[in-house]
Amino acid sequence: MAFPKARGNRAKGYSNRGDSSGKSKDATDESPRQLSPERQEQRARNVLLYQLARSAKSAHQLRQILEKREIDAEIAESVIQRFIEVGLIDDKLFAETIVNSRRKFKGSSKSVIKRELVEKGVGSELIEDVVNEITAEDELATATDLAIKRIPRLSSLDRDVRQRRLFGYLSRKGYGSNVVLAACKVAEDSLNSELN
Repeated sequence: MAFPKARGNRAKGYSNRGDSSGKSKDATDESPRQLSPERQEQRARNVLLYQLARSAKSAHQLRQILEKREIDAEIAESVIQRFIEVGLIDDKLFAETIVNSRRKFKGSSKSVIKRELVEKGVGSELIEDVVNEITAEDELATATDLAIKRIPRLSSLDRDVRQRRLFGYLSRKGYGSNVVLAACKVAEDSLNSELN
Protein backbone atom coordinates (compact mmCIF):
# COMPACT_ATOMS: atom_id res chain seq x y z
CA MET A 1 0.00 0.00 0.00
CA ALA A 2 1.43 3.36 -1.00
CA PHE A 3 1.52 6.12 1.55
CA PRO A 4 0.51 9.59 0.47
CA LYS A 5 3.35 12.06 0.08
CA ALA A 6 3.89 14.19 3.14
CA ARG A 7 3.14 17.49 1.53
CA GLY A 8 2.94 20.70 3.39
CA ASN A 9 4.98 19.63 6.41
CA ARG A 10 7.30 22.58 5.99
CA ALA A 11 4.43 24.98 5.77
CA LYS A 12 2.92 23.54 8.96
CA GLY A 13 6.22 24.13 10.82
CA TYR A 14 7.23 20.49 11.24
CA SER A 15 10.73 21.01 9.88
CA ASN A 16 13.46 21.46 12.48
CA ARG A 17 16.13 22.32 9.95
CA GLY A 18 16.09 25.94 10.98
CA ASP A 19 15.24 29.22 9.40
CA SER A 20 16.96 30.87 6.48
CA SER A 21 19.69 32.21 8.80
CA GLY A 22 20.93 28.67 9.40
CA LYS A 23 19.98 28.60 13.08
CA SER A 24 17.95 25.68 14.34
CA LYS A 25 14.56 26.44 15.84
CA ASP A 26 15.63 25.29 19.28
CA ALA A 27 18.90 27.29 19.34
CA THR A 28 18.82 30.15 21.80
CA ASP A 29 19.95 33.59 20.87
CA GLU A 30 20.69 34.39 24.52
CA SER A 31 23.92 36.18 25.26
CA PRO A 32 25.67 35.04 28.46
CA ARG A 33 24.31 38.12 30.29
CA GLN A 34 20.76 36.88 29.59
CA LEU A 35 21.49 33.52 31.25
CA SER A 36 20.48 32.87 34.83
CA PRO A 37 23.14 33.60 37.48
CA GLU A 38 23.60 29.85 38.00
CA ARG A 39 24.17 29.26 34.28
CA GLN A 40 26.59 32.21 34.10
CA GLU A 41 28.50 30.83 37.08
CA GLN A 42 28.75 27.41 35.45
CA ARG A 43 29.89 29.01 32.21
CA ALA A 44 32.51 31.07 34.09
CA ARG A 45 33.87 27.95 35.80
CA ASN A 46 34.07 26.12 32.47
CA VAL A 47 35.86 29.03 30.79
CA LEU A 48 38.39 29.31 33.63
CA LEU A 49 39.10 25.58 33.71
CA TYR A 50 39.60 25.54 29.93
CA GLN A 51 41.92 28.57 30.01
CA LEU A 52 43.99 27.24 32.92
CA ALA A 53 44.32 23.84 31.24
CA ARG A 54 45.86 25.58 28.21
CA SER A 55 48.38 27.71 30.14
CA ALA A 56 48.94 29.50 33.43
CA LYS A 57 47.31 32.90 33.60
CA SER A 58 47.05 35.73 36.10
CA ALA A 59 43.77 36.59 37.82
CA HIS A 60 43.74 39.84 35.80
CA GLN A 61 44.00 37.99 32.48
CA LEU A 62 41.20 35.63 33.51
CA ARG A 63 38.98 38.57 34.53
CA GLN A 64 39.49 40.05 31.05
CA ILE A 65 38.60 36.73 29.41
CA LEU A 66 35.37 36.43 31.44
CA GLU A 67 34.51 40.03 30.60
CA LYS A 68 34.90 39.25 26.88
CA ARG A 69 32.61 36.23 27.39
CA GLU A 70 30.05 38.70 28.80
CA ILE A 71 29.95 37.10 32.24
CA ASP A 72 28.48 39.47 34.85
CA ALA A 73 31.35 41.16 36.75
CA GLU A 74 30.10 40.12 40.22
CA ILE A 75 29.67 36.50 39.17
CA ALA A 76 33.08 36.49 37.45
CA GLU A 77 34.79 37.89 40.55
CA SER A 78 33.04 35.41 42.83
CA VAL A 79 34.18 32.44 40.70
CA ILE A 80 37.73 33.83 40.42
CA GLN A 81 37.92 34.26 44.20
CA ARG A 82 36.82 30.66 44.69
CA PHE A 83 39.52 29.49 42.25
CA ILE A 84 42.10 31.56 44.20
CA GLU A 85 40.95 30.04 47.52
CA VAL A 86 41.44 26.48 46.25
CA GLY A 87 44.79 27.33 44.62
CA LEU A 88 43.79 27.01 40.95
CA ILE A 89 44.68 30.68 40.41
CA ASP A 90 47.92 31.80 42.08
CA ASP A 91 49.48 35.04 40.86
CA LYS A 92 52.69 34.50 42.88
CA LEU A 93 53.28 31.07 41.38
CA PHE A 94 52.35 32.46 37.94
CA ALA A 95 54.86 35.32 38.29
CA GLU A 96 57.62 32.96 39.49
CA THR A 97 56.95 30.67 36.52
CA ILE A 98 57.23 33.61 34.10
CA VAL A 99 60.50 34.73 35.72
CA ASN A 100 62.04 31.26 35.56
CA SER A 101 60.94 30.42 32.02
CA ARG A 102 61.89 33.81 30.53
CA ARG A 103 65.34 33.69 32.10
CA LYS A 104 65.97 30.04 31.24
CA PHE A 105 64.58 29.89 27.70
CA LYS A 106 64.78 33.47 26.42
CA GLY A 107 67.55 35.00 28.51
CA SER A 108 65.29 37.96 29.28
CA SER A 109 66.54 40.70 31.56
CA LYS A 110 64.92 41.78 34.80
CA SER A 111 63.42 44.89 33.14
CA VAL A 112 61.86 42.90 30.27
CA ILE A 113 60.36 40.39 32.70
CA LYS A 114 58.94 43.20 34.86
CA ARG A 115 57.32 44.77 31.79
CA GLU A 116 55.75 41.46 30.78
CA LEU A 117 54.36 40.87 34.27
CA VAL A 118 52.86 44.38 34.30
CA GLU A 119 51.21 43.66 30.92
CA LYS A 120 49.79 40.41 32.33
CA GLY A 121 48.22 42.32 35.22
CA VAL A 122 50.36 41.08 38.10
CA GLY A 123 50.38 43.50 41.05
CA SER A 124 53.40 45.79 41.47
CA GLU A 125 54.28 44.53 44.96
CA LEU A 126 54.23 40.95 43.76
CA ILE A 127 56.36 41.86 40.73
CA GLU A 128 58.97 43.51 42.96
CA ASP A 129 58.90 40.48 45.24
CA VAL A 130 59.65 37.96 42.47
CA VAL A 131 62.12 39.98 40.39
CA ASN A 132 64.15 41.18 43.39
CA GLU A 133 65.54 37.66 43.59
CA ILE A 134 67.39 38.37 40.32
CA THR A 135 70.75 39.83 41.35
CA ALA A 136 73.15 41.96 39.32
CA GLU A 137 75.42 38.91 39.15
CA ASP A 138 72.54 36.85 37.71
CA GLU A 139 71.94 39.51 35.06
CA LEU A 140 75.60 39.57 34.09
CA ALA A 141 75.83 35.77 33.99
CA THR A 142 72.75 35.46 31.76
CA ALA A 143 73.88 38.24 29.41
CA THR A 144 77.35 36.68 29.20
CA ASP A 145 75.89 33.24 28.37
CA LEU A 146 73.78 34.82 25.62
CA ALA A 147 76.78 36.68 24.20
CA ILE A 148 79.03 33.59 24.21
CA LYS A 149 76.35 31.56 22.42
CA ARG A 150 75.68 34.33 19.89
CA ILE A 151 79.21 35.41 18.95
CA PRO A 152 80.19 32.34 16.86
CA ARG A 153 77.45 33.30 14.36
CA LEU A 154 79.11 36.71 14.02
CA SER A 155 82.70 35.44 13.83
CA SER A 156 83.08 36.15 10.10
CA LEU A 157 82.38 39.86 10.66
CA ASP A 158 84.89 42.59 11.39
CA ARG A 159 85.42 42.97 15.17
CA ASP A 160 83.72 46.40 15.38
CA VAL A 161 80.68 45.21 13.42
CA ARG A 162 80.52 42.04 15.48
CA GLN A 163 80.64 44.00 18.74
CA ARG A 164 78.01 46.47 17.52
CA ARG A 165 75.64 43.62 16.57
CA LEU A 166 76.25 41.81 19.83
CA PHE A 167 75.67 45.02 21.76
CA GLY A 168 72.37 45.60 19.92
CA TYR A 169 71.26 42.02 20.50
CA LEU A 170 71.82 42.18 24.26
CA SER A 171 70.33 45.67 24.53
CA ARG A 172 67.12 44.43 22.88
CA LYS A 173 66.97 41.75 25.58
CA GLY A 174 66.76 44.61 28.07
CA TYR A 175 70.25 44.58 29.58
CA GLY A 176 71.89 47.83 30.69
CA SER A 177 74.95 49.16 28.90
CA ASN A 178 77.42 48.22 31.68
CA VAL A 179 76.21 44.61 31.66
CA VAL A 180 76.23 44.52 27.86
CA LEU A 181 79.80 45.87 27.60
CA ALA A 182 81.08 43.36 30.15
CA ALA A 183 79.28 40.45 28.44
CA CYS A 184 80.56 41.49 24.99
CA LYS A 185 84.15 41.62 26.29
CA VAL A 186 83.91 38.11 27.78
CA ALA A 187 82.35 36.78 24.57
CA GLU A 188 85.04 38.39 22.43
CA ASP A 189 87.78 36.93 24.63
CA SER A 190 86.07 33.53 24.39
CA LEU A 191 85.96 33.75 20.59
CA ASN A 192 89.62 34.78 20.38
CA SER A 193 90.74 31.87 22.56
CA GLU A 194 88.80 29.46 20.32
CA LEU A 195 90.35 30.89 17.15
CA ASN A 196 93.90 30.80 18.56
